[in-house]
Amino acid sequence: MNFGMILIWIAFILGAASAAYSIIHLRTNSTSAGSLSRKLEFGSAGAITLAILLLTYYLLTVSASYVYVYMHSSVDLEFVYRLSALWAGQEGSFLLWTWFTLLMLLAMQYTGHTKELFDSRVMNITRAICLLIVTVFLMLLVLKNPFSMYYGDIGSYVEISNWNPFVSAYPLTDGQGMNPLLRNPWMAVHPPVLFLGYAAFTIPFAAALATLLIDDEKWIKISRDWMRMAWLFLTAGIGLGGFWAYEVLGWGAWYWTWDPVETSSLIPWITATAYLHAQTRVRHGEYRFLAPMLAVTSFILVIFATFVTRSGMWVSVHSWQDFTLEGMVIAIFLVVLLVSSLGLLVRRYFEEDED
Repeated sequence: MNFGMILIWIAFILGAASAAYSIIHLRTNSTSAGSLSRKLEFGSAGAITLAILLLTYYLLTVSASYVYVYMHSSVDLEFVYRLSALWAGQEGSFLLWTWFTLLMLLAMQYTGHTKELFDSRVMNITRAICLLIVTVFLMLLVLKNPFSMYYGDIGSYVEISNWNPFVSAYPLTDGQGMNPLLRNPWMAVHPPVLFLGYAAFTIPFAAALATLLIDDEKWIKISRDWMRMAWLFLTAGIGLGGFWAYEVLGWGAWYWTWDPVETSSLIPWITATAYLHAQTRVRHGEYRFLAPMLAVTSFILVIFATFVTRSGMWVSVHSWQDFTLEGMVIAIFLVVLLVSSLGLLVRRYFEEDED
C-alpha cells in the first residue's frame, strides 16, 4: 500500500473541504462552519507534514521503487544531498512550497499581532483565499504525485502509477542520483530559502484582495510583516542562487546573466520593494489603490516565475524542458488570478476616482 500517496489525497480532500467551509462561514456567518474549516485545515497541514517526513525517509534510505526517489537519490550520495533531493524536482519542490504556505497560514492566525484579528471579516476572507490557493497546489500534487511508483523491470518498459495507492511495486535497490550540477552545498540552502519567500507572498496577496472586496484598512496589519518576510527570503534566495551559479556554471565576474528564470524571480522582488515603501503611507490614507495593487502583482509574478520554470516554453538552465499537465494547470491558475485581481483593482480604481 502506498501510504505517501494516500497522505497526499487526504491532504487535498481536507484542504479543499476547509476552503469550502471557509466560504460557507463567510456567506452564512456560521460558527460551526468556521470551526470545522479550521479543524480540516489542521488536518491537511498534518497530512502534508507526514508526507514530507515520509518522502524524506524514502530519500535517505533510497527506496528507489518510488519514481521521485529513483530520479533524485542514490546510495552513493552524501547525507546532505539525499536530504536536498526533497526539493530537487518538481514534485518535491511543490510539496515543500505547499507545506510552507500551510504553516504560514496557521502562524498568521495564531501568532503575532495578527492573532488579534482572529475571526474578523478581513482575516476570514484572507484565510479563505489562502486556502483556495493551497487547494490548487494540493491538486497539482495529486496530478503529479511525488509518491508515484515504478512497475515492471527498470531495464525494460516502465509504467508509472499516479492514481492507485493500493498496489505494490517491484523493489529497486539503486537510484540514479541527483543531477551533477545540483551536487553543491548551496543546494541545501538556496531552494528552501526561495520557497519560503514564495510561500510568504501568498498572505499579502490574499489580504490585499480582502481589502479590495470589503475596503478594510486592517489588511495592512496582516500583510505588512509577511511581505517583509517574503522580501527578505526572496532577496536571500536570489543572492544565494547567483553565488551558486557563479561557482558551478562559471559565469566569470558576473553573478547574473538575465536567465529567464532569474529574471522572473527578480521582477516580484522589485514590486515587493515598491510595496514596502508604499505601505508606510497607507496608515495616512495614501496609496489605497497602489499598495494593494503592488501586493497582488507581486504574488502573480511569483506564480508567473513558477510557470516560466515549469512550462519549458523558455530555454533556461533552471527550467524543466517540457510542457506538462502541471504547466497547463499553472497557466490556467495564472489566468484566473489575473482576471479576478484585475476586476477588483479596476473597481477600486474607479471608486478612488469618484472620491
